[in-house]
Amino acid sequence: MNTRNITPSPALFSRSFSVRKSIHLLPGIMSGMLVLASATPGLASESESQNKASQSQMSNDMTMVSTTSQRHYGKLANGENVTLVTLRNAHGLEIDVISYGGIITRMMVPDANGRLGDIVLGLDTLEEYVESNPYFGAIIGRYGNRIANGRFTLDGETFQLDTNDGDNHLHGGIEGFDKKNWSMDPYVTENSAGVVLTLTSPQGDQGYPGQLDTRVTYELTNGNELDMHFSATTDKPTIVNLTQHSYFNLAGSGDILGHELMINAGQFTPVGKGLIPTGELRTVDGGPFDFRQPKTIGQDIEDDEEQLELGLGYDHNFVLKDQADDELVLAARATDPISGRVLEVLTVEPGVQFYSGNFLDGSLRGKDTVYEYRSGFCLEPQHFPDSPNQPDFPSTVLLPGETYETRIVYRFLTAE
Repeated sequence: MNTRNITPSPALFSRSFSVRKSIHLLPGIMSGMLVLASATPGLASESESQNKASQSQMSNDMTMVSTTSQRHYGKLANGENVTLVTLRNAHGLEIDVISYGGIITRMMVPDANGRLGDIVLGLDTLEEYVESNPYFGAIIGRYGNRIANGRFTLDGETFQLDTNDGDNHLHGGIEGFDKKNWSMDPYVTENSAGVVLTLTSPQGDQGYPGQLDTRVTYELTNGNELDMHFSATTDKPTIVNLTQHSYFNLAGSGDILGHELMINAGQFTPVGKGLIPTGELRTVDGGPFDFRQPKTIGQDIEDDEEQLELGLGYDHNFVLKDQADDELVLAARATDPISGRVLEVLTVEPGVQFYSGNFLDGSLRGKDTVYEYRSGFCLEPQHFPDSPNQPDFPSTVLLPGETYETRIVYRFLTAE
């Protein structure tokens, strides 16, 4: 199977993409069908009205339209209800999101022959997500990735965070944003189906200073993109680094070592003990971390190289930019040569963490699948790990009166 090999260059990976391959859609999938909202009391009214409007539009132009639906997913131990929202675009792509953790539990996209398949790892019940989820599909915050010793200093004051990864703080702590029950508000536009998730993290949550009011929007467009916007404000100086943590397998099963990957980065941040960055920006030239030209994930993963040994494979931040800005760039492209599915990850962030599923060990099961070693990969756009303790890294400080904003786009394509 021929895939598109595009030489990375700053001009190509700007906002304009002149070389694109339209996704092959499943012909006539669910033609004329709308997904109706659940009859769960108090949850369905808005989606029902949106779906009625969508149905009216469809009757006028006899084309598919974007829809949302929602239903009760489960109940937490504290009695809070958890809701599931399904986003569906005009081409039949579907994404399920639950309020617990803002977790994307299902992502149905077509292969090169138009057959829909679920490309994200996930569990089967709310109870499993609560008890044993390794961040499958979750919103990560307040701080994605690691902070050394769970400690940082801001304006002369030292703050001690939860340490939930050995001596270090990982992905927001013991009860990070992946374990919070978010408020959800689904919506439909002419060209998309979306859901707005909101959460207030109080002063002292997991040790962080300041109250953080957070808003995340997942929008599934008719251009076959999941466009995600993150924003936050605070009442005291604090640090923020939000991201999305879906595990992908574009084939739907098996390991991901045969996936071809391109990462648009000439440098990465090497790590030491505990996978904490050393502060160095190291070139990828010619080594196992050089993904500027597409290669399989498995090609160099077993090389006798210290960084791969420390991470048990790839679990490293790749440098997309020296400084953060608002330019949306192509961070990475993953291709499964068998199914023909292609995932492009775009972001405004200065870095992207590539994780090759090194800690999956067969102990988790979901969707009739045992999640074996390296059966999923993550591409997590972010500021660099341990930035609060690394003065040369882009800052993650948020001050009162400022608004933190970032954006991540998953683009779904197929190979030629």
